[in-house]
Amino acid sequence: MSTSKVVPEAKAALNQMKLEIAGELGMSNYENIDKGNLTARQNGYVGGYMTKKLVEMAEKQMAGK
Repeated sequence: MSTSKVVPEAKAALNQMKLEIAGELGMSNYENIDKGNLTARQNGYVGGYMTKKLVEMAEKQMAGK
């Protein structure tokens, strides 16, 4: 599986979104945390919420809002 981004210019924005979501979930200093020490549930929450927000953004864009 390739890890390259479809839109490489979005990398910084996605990283910022990840940090904001982790903060909202109570994971302070997420950028410097050893992700291997987090539970699968904790790591999954961050990715899951990112996906949810990205889908919401796409839906709004598609609806012209």
